[in-house]
Amino acid sequence: MNIEDLLIPAPHIKCEDWQLGSHIKGEVLPGGIALIFCSDERGAGRSSKYNDFEKTRMELYALSKQDWNVPVSDLGDFISGKTVQDTHFALQEILSYCFKLEAIPVVIGGSNSLAHALFMASRQVVEDLQYVQVSHILHLKNQGEQINDKNFLAKIFEVENQPLSDYCHLGLQIHANNEEVIQLMKEVDFEVVRLAQMVNSPEDMEPYFRHADMVTFNCDAVESFADSFSLHPQVNGLNRREICTFTKEAGLSERLKTVGIFNFDFQSKNRLNHQLLAQMIWYLIDGINIRKSHPTKKNLETFWVMHEGRELAFLRDTFTNLWYFGNSEELSECVPCAKQDYENAKEGKLSKRILNHIS
Repeated sequence: MNIEDLLIPAPHIKCEDWQLGSHIKGEVLPGGIALIFCSDERGAGRSSKYNDFEKTRMELYALSKQDWNVPVSDLGDFISGKTVQDTHFALQEILSYCFKLEAIPVVIGGSNSLAHALFMASRQVVEDLQYVQVSHILHLKNQGEQINDKNFLAKIFEVENQPLSDYCHLGLQIHANNEEVIQLMKEVDFEVVRLAQMVNSPEDMEPYFRHADMVTFNCDAVESFADSFSLHPQVNGLNRREICTFTKEAGLSERLKTVGIFNFDFQSKNRLNHQLLAQMIWYLIDGINIRKSHPTKKNLETFWVMHEGRELAFLRDTFTNLWYFGNSEELSECVPCAKQDYENAKEGKLSKRILNHIS
């Protein structure tokens, strides 16, 4: 399959030399970032009718390129399949092509259920896949063959060959969810973080993103203002600064393979909505560039804490000032944590993540 047959090339938008649009390419570049705009919203109960992405592109292309070294490509508009299954299959083909060139594909638009396609493609290149989803709602009912926003996560959990290694759900709004589903997530040790825990404390959320292979953002988790930001607008949710902070944290992930930003309302006539989506993408790209500038060899300091008669080790990366829990030379075997976790441990308080690691 030729991926050019699956995409409509992005239109040319005239930009000044300092702006990102002057440096965006139309083909996948090795080690780069590949933007893919998608219209298929059937998983959210909408249609696959073509969306006009020009407003968002205009806002994104006009932003500063900064001193980034990682090349950015806009592969254009993905052509929806005749069926939902066709869309997922074709999207996986594009993602796999990007992975072969060690590029990071970023899927923008479409329904939240497209996360299933991202997972199925990513599991071909990652053995122990860690997935972080930012969404106000959590569905686990596996009803029907056709993948949709209410069953895609259950279908991901049921994959037997190369199953999901770890899952974290951020931004949950308790009033919109079934308590039984939340309790089930706790029983299987997958972490669920409520919206109230994320508000005004982005630094505490960073550890959840640090080892993520795949991150998806449901735009329904962002509060709408003046006009609908997402397909299912919410009066409550993450604010504009917070969501940009978290997209940057996703870009900073040491293992990032792919990102999805779903359920955005491209029919919105409010320029500020398209501006916010563009800035979310910009901060994601910024995070990826910062992370790729970090030295590969880490210099670590070890701090010991006595807790109930045993010694616990906390590690600090002297370059990034990021913290880990564990005493292993392989950081992949340690638990990403915040400095506050270390401070709390000195007072005898251990977080659930650390308790699960030592139990």
